[in-house]
Amino acid sequence: MNIAYVYPWDVVGDPTAPDRLAALGVEAVALAASYHSTRAATPYHPSHRVLDVPYSAFYLPVRPSAWSRLVPATPTWTAPDAYLQARDALKAAGLKVHAWTVLTHNSHLGTAHPDLVVRNAFGDPYPYALCPAHEDVVDYCERLVREILEVGEPDGLILEACGPLGFGHQSIHEKTAGADWSSTDADLLSLCFCTACADRYPSPTRAQVRTAIDHPPPPTPETPSPATRTTSTTSGATSPTTTAASGTSGAASPATTPTSGTSPAHLPPFGGTSPNPTPDTVDQALGPLADEVRSIRVALSTSLRKRLIATARSTAPDTPITLHANPDPWAAGAFAPLPAGEPEADVLVANCWGDPTTDAIRLARLKDLSTPGQRIGAYVLALPPRPADPAVLADHLSTYTKAGATEFHLYHAGLASPQRLTALAEALHQHHP
Repeated sequence: MNIAYVYPWDVVGDPTAPDRLAALGVEAVALAASYHSTRAATPYHPSHRVLDVPYSAFYLPVRPSAWSRLVPATPTWTAPDAYLQARDALKAAGLKVHAWTVLTHNSHLGTAHPDLVVRNAFGDPYPYALCPAHEDVVDYCERLVREILEVGEPDGLILEACGPLGFGHQSIHEKTAGADWSSTDADLLSLCFCTACADRYPSPTRAQVRTAIDHPPPPTPETPSPATRTTSTTSGATSPTTTAASGTSGAASPATTPTSGTSPAHLPPFGGTSPNPTPDTVDQALGPLADEVRSIRVALSTSLRKRLIATARSTAPDTPITLHANPDPWAAGAFAPLPAGEPEADVLVANCWGDPTTDAIRLARLKDLSTPGQRIGAYVLALPPRPADPAVLADHLSTYTKAGATEFHLYHAGLASPQRLTALAEALHQHHP
């Protein structure tokens, strides 16, 4: 099965959309039922070309009686029942409709309820990331799934962000690249220390994470003591040359940042280097704490997933369930960690937006975790930096199939230009999983 992903506003108000999507050669459409804020191009819509979606919203009617503490927002940029309108139009064109359900990624609710969001080891909140260690968050996700199945009546359910999100997030005017944090640093900054998470870890974990991110140098005769370090330039700054060479992050803990004119005690002086190497992996950074912290993190996503699958099965037993999943136990994003598989799901989908060879390895790992009869999906990018070239796209599809993919999930049929949609249709015609 091939599935094209779209937003409700790609279909509502555009009577040509269903036939255009069917012409791609797909059997189904993944239609967003709940989705985060975004700024989207709408290349085909007769009424607009750019749509600003300022907050996370629910695209079915919000029935007050169906919700508890957390209540999703209703969109103002499209109809309150946009999912239902789009669903009916797509089904009339002979397409199945799967409900694309974004769970813990919700900046609207996170901003309104800061006590329920992910917080890193320094106490910094991530308002876009609801933490499923809180029962209110799990309850919201269960209610979301139940409402979509009861009111939306989809042909399938797709669960995205079925676990805690982490540091990585495309925010408005993102300004984090200059810190030169490594992928390991990003994983460490993704560990949650909110009130519901912090006490689950071994007691030294927070300090170990902060130390690993900031890479403090041990005292040496050549390095001035923290009390006497000064700089006449920028307080606490680390030169780009030093950061690139030594791996130091240049980040300062709010709790230890001294007054202006003094370098933070845990960082090397401006222009200096840290003799401590950057940890290559999260396991290396956490040392003997790694196994227990990893187990706790995986259990958090597992618990949420199990409860949502149970809710879905009791609400609509025959509706197939698709999980956006990552076999990496440290994963923290839209593709939640699934290092031991999930036999109760019908389809496991791996992200394939990066280097095709690396993506194929991830797919193969997910395939190894699957059960007999369970399908493996490749989440295929049809947008930049992928070229609008059918031969290249067909080659990618072939690579993913060899790695175990039995269906393609195509992102994104509403955002892609006419040239890209044509290339995608030709690639699908050339290659069938």
